[in-house]
Amino acid sequence: MKQYISYKSFLLLILSLLLGCDFSNEYTQSPIHNFKALWEILDENYCFFEYKNIDWDIIHDEYISYIHNDMDDDYLFSTLSMMLNELEDGHVNLFSPYRVSSYEGWQYDETLPFAFYTVRYEYLEDGVSGFDDFLFYKAIENGKIGYIYYETFKEGLHEKEMDEMFEELKNCSGLIIDIRDNGGGSLTNSDRFASRFFHQKTLTGYIQHKTGKGRNDFSEPYPIYLQPSHSILWPEEKPVVILTNRRCYSASNNFISKMGVLKNVTTIGTPTGGGSGFPFTSELPNGWGVRFSTSPILDIHKEHTEFGIDPDILVKISDSKESPSLDPALDKAISFLLTGK
Repeated sequence: MKQYISYKSFLLLILSLLLGCDFSNEYTQSPIHNFKALWEILDENYCFFEYKNIDWDIIHDEYISYIHNDMDDDYLFSTLSMMLNELEDGHVNLFSPYRVSSYEGWQYDETLPFAFYTVRYEYLEDGVSGFDDFLFYKAIENGKIGYIYYETFKEGLHEKEMDEMFEELKNCSGLIIDIRDNGGGSLTNSDRFASRFFHQKTLTGYIQHKTGKGRNDFSEPYPIYLQPSHSILWPEEKPVVILTNRRCYSASNNFISKMGVLKNVTTIGTPTGGGSGFPFTSELPNGWGVRFSTSPILDIHKEHTEFGIDPDILVKISDSKESPSLDPALDKAISFLLTGK
């Protein structure tokens, strides 16, 4: 954080020069009033101040010095966005009628290059089944291994469609679930998919809720259970590999955390991007919206996964350089299911 802060004054100066000095006030409330409202909303509701060791008071004192009532809305939006980026949280966004700000740092890490295009045409070839371009599946390795690519949990399968998929893959002795680059979406969709792998009601984590305006006013962790689907289930004696990378975030991070409680599940790849705070949306006096993490979701050990989840088997960039493999993580998953190593 220190290196990033050292550039902020310079960036704010450049912003003010680029946006010019012909400022006009088109708000129903002053920029200072909106700044204070935003800071207070986060102060009373954001859930990771202590976990991330963030001094929100120091951040207030730094950014209030950039706010003045004759600044235009572009400069105000950019300044408020930079303040929110101090939280280093992909679930924190500022919305105006013409702009959206977001923190993207969670996905920038040393990770294996991945493109489903390569998997689709080099590993799956012909005869691929799929639904609406967000999920593809096929039995590979002479029918021994099932492969499912689920691109985003923003989209969900109907129960009948999932039954069709699991029926087609039922004779495979192992399964690969590829959720690399899955940036999240709906917890309902990810839970419905995960429920196909659970054979009894299972504790999969905990959630806490804000109980007051204090930064550490939280409830005791409340248990989260996942019920098995009433439709076709993946056999619990058959192994499952989940492929992960840094761009697995939010609902996909939660999916990995829940699936990790199962004994037949192994994760392979690189650490996920995290994003374990349940988001909530509020509004500023000028009508801009702000989204932020308000309820931390914990794993079964009551630990945070906000910064990501490490895979059981790490496949690094250096591994790809040492091998001519088109997809080292996928090759490792295939080898693991076929040979156990």
